[in-house]
Amino acid sequence: MLIKEKGLMTYKNFPMVPRVVFGRGSFNQLEEIISPKRKNGQSPFIFLVDDVFKGKAWLTSRIPLSYGDSILYISANEEPKTSQVDALVEEIILNNNERPSGIIGIGGGTILDLAKAVSLMLTNEGSSSQYQGWDLIKNPAIYHVGIPTISGTGAEVSRTTVLTGPERKLGINSDYTPFDQVILDPELTKDVPRHQWFYTGMDCYIHCVESLNGTYLNAFSQSYGEKAFELCKEIFVHDKLSEKETQDKLMMASWHGGMSIAYSQVGVAHALSYGLSYLLGTKHGIGNCIVFDHLEEFYPNGVALFKDMKAKHNITLPKGLCKDLSEDEFDIMINVAMGLEPLWENAIGKDWQKTINHEKLLSLYQKM
Repeated sequence: MLIKEKGLMTYKNFPMVPRVVFGRGSFNQLEEIISPKRKNGQSPFIFLVDDVFKGKAWLTSRIPLSYGDSILYISANEEPKTSQVDALVEEIILNNNERPSGIIGIGGGTILDLAKAVSLMLTNEGSSSQYQGWDLIKNPAIYHVGIPTISGTGAEVSRTTVLTGPERKLGINSDYTPFDQVILDPELTKDVPRHQWFYTGMDCYIHCVESLNGTYLNAFSQSYGEKAFELCKEIFVHDKLSEKETQDKLMMASWHGGMSIAYSQVGVAHALSYGLSYLLGTKHGIGNCIVFDHLEEFYPNGVALFKDMKAKHNITLPKGLCKDLSEDEFDIMINVAMGLEPLWENAIGKDWQKTINHEKLLSLYQKM
C-alpha cells in the first residue's frame, strides 16, 4: 500500500504470520508446536476457547495442558469489547505469578480477536481502548497462536483485532497484532451451523469485493483477492464439492481474503456494519450481509452475485433493524462509520467526503 511521507511515496512494510500449518488433523501438533515456547514451569499457556466447545471432548481433550496452563471458555454471542479484553488481562495477571508463555485462541473471529488483543495488552499499559486505531501499540505482544474453528473472517491472518470500545468500534491495528503461529485444521469447522457458515463465508466474499474494487488495489492484494473470490464462487455458487472439500477450500479462501486486505483495505460494507455492531450489537458476519444487500450503488456486480448466493442457500436476512431508531441513535451509527477514514478512502478515493456525508449514510441505514 502506498503511503505519502514527507512528499515521497513509500510502501508499508506489513508483517505476516511467520509460521502456519495446514491440514486435516494438524490440531494434534499443537503440543509439539508450543512446547519450545514455554518459558518455565511457572509461566503457563492460557487457552481462550469458544464456549460452544465446552463439554465437547473431541476438541477439548486434545488441548495439551501442562503445569499451570488453563482454559478460559468465552462466549462468542457478542462482539469482542475493550472492557472484556481488560477484564481478561486482569484475571490472567491476578491468577498467575508470572507473565504467561503464550495465549492460544481457539474459535471464530471473536475469540481470535480477543486472543490477539489480550496478548498485546499483557505487554502494554492501560486500557485496550487507548490503542484503538493505527500503530499505537508500543511493545511486542507475548507469543500468541490462532486456531480458527470457523472460516471466513480472516482474523487468523490480519494485523488488526476489532473491538467495540466505549466510544467506537475500531481495531487495534499494529505490526505486533498478527499471530506468531496459526494452525489451519479444516476438521475443526465440522459442526458450524449452516446459517453461520454462510454469514462468515460471506464476510470473506465481501473482503474480496471491497479489496478488488478499492482504490488501494495493487498486484499483491489483487492476487490474493482474486484467488479467494474464485474459491468463494466454487463453494457458494457452483456448490459441487464434498463436505471435506468445502471445509478445506473455505479455510483457504478465508486465509487468502485476509491476505488481500492486509495490503489494501475493506470498504463501505465494513464501515457501515461497524455502526450497526456498535449500536445494536449486530454480529459481524450477519451485519456485513445486511449492509451489503443494499450496496448496489457501490458494488453492483458483487451485490448481484451475493443475492444469487443468498437465494441458492435459502438465506433470509433480518429486516427492519433500524426502523425504530431515534435521530440520536442514527447519529451514533453514522459517526462510527464516518470515523473509518481508510475504509472510505479505499472505497471512494481521497475525495470521499464530497459524496459520503451524514444524509447519505442516513438514507442507507434507513433501508436496513
